Amino acid sequence: MSAEPLLAVSGLETHFPVRRGLMRRQVGSVRAVDGVSFAIAKRRTLGLVGESGCGKTTVGRSILRLVEPTGGSVRFAGIDVRATHGSALAALRRRMQIVFQDPYGSLNPRMTIRAILEEGLVIHRLGTAAERLERMQRALERTGLTAAALGRYPHEFSGGQRQRIAIARALVLEPEFLVLDEPVSALDVSIQAQVVNLLVELREQLGLTYLFISHDLSVVEYLADEVAVMYLGRIVEHAAADALYRAPLHPYTRALFSAVPRIDPARRSRRIVLTGDVPSPANPPPGCRFHPRCPLAERVCREVDPPATVVAGHTVHCHVAARELEKAGGDAETAAATVADMMARPLAGTLVGGGDS
Repeated sequence: MSAEPLLAVSGLETHFPVRRGLMRRQVGSVRAVDGVSFAIAKRRTLGLVGESGCGKTTVGRSILRLVEPTGGSVRFAGIDVRATHGSALAALRRRMQIVFQDPYGSLNPRMTIRAILEEGLVIHRLGTAAERLERMQRALERTGLTAAALGRYPHEFSGGQRQRIAIARALVLEPEFLVLDEPVSALDVSIQAQVVNLLVELREQLGLTYLFISHDLSVVEYLADEVAVMYLGRIVEHAAADALYRAPLHPYTRALFSAVPRIDPARRSRRIVLTGDVPSPANPPPGCRFHPRCPLAERVCREVDPPATVVAGHTVHCHVAARELEKAGGDAETAAATVADMMARPLAGTLVGGGDS
C-alpha cells in the first residue's frame, strides 16, 4: 500500500437544511453525512456498506462535489477538492468519475451512445474528432461491447449492457478513481457477476481505485480490500475486508452480516432482525446512534458517543466492543465471538431468527 493515499476524507459532513414557514426559515438540518473519515490507497477498493438511507450515496457524491459538503476535507492526490474551483475543478473531475446505480435512468434515452460517450470529451476539449472516436471505441471494447454500439440508443440494450455503457462513459476520460454507486443492484444476479468481474479486470488493467458503495455484502466481500460500515451518517466499523468478515465487532455489523445468504453451512449464522425504526437523521439520538435498536445497549451507550477503538487497523465505535477488546487483550476474534454470544442470548426477545429487517 502506498504511503500517500490517493483519496483522503476527514470529518466529512453534508447537511441539508430543513425550511418551514412562509419565509422558508431554516429550522433544522438533515445530517446525511456527519463526520465521516477514511482513506483509499491507489489501486485499492473501499467497500462502503449499510442500510438504505444511511448516507452512503451522499458520501460518494460529496467527494465529487456533485453535492456540496458542509464540512470536513477531501483530498485527492494531495489536492484539496473543496478548495478547488473553475477550470482546476473541471480538470480534477476528469480524474474522478462516477457510475450510477440505475442504468436505465443514468443514460439519456434521446442521445445515441456516441453522443453519450463523447459528451465528456467535448466538455473537456480532449482530442480531435478522430481521436475521440478512437477513445470511445477503446472504452467500449474494454467493457465487452463493440464500436457498432455507437450508433444505437440506450433502449436497444439490456440492463447489463447499459451499465457497461455507463462504465465506458466513465472510462473514456481515463480517470484514476471511480465512485461505483450500487452499480450492480439493479441487475439480474447472473449479470451482476459479469459486471463485478469486469470491474475487477478493469481495476487490474488500468490501475483504478474504487469507492464501491453497496448494500450487497456478498459482492463487497468479493471486490473490496477494505470495508467501512455506515449507520445514520457515520462509520461505525472499518477494517480490512477479510478481518471484518472474519470478526465483525459492532452489533450493527453483526446484524448486517447475519442477513448474507451462505451456501457453506459452517459459515451460516442465525438471522438477526433488529427491532425499531432507524432514527431520523434530522434528529439523531444522543450517545451511540445505534443504541435505540441495539440489544446490547447499556446506559453509557445512551449517554456517551463511543470514541474510535483501533486494534491492528480494525476500527470500531462501540462501548461494548471496546470493553470486550480490552478484556481479550486486543484479540479481535475473541472479542467478536463474545459479542456474538451476547447477541444470541436475548434471541427470544429483541432478536428474532428469519424475516426481514
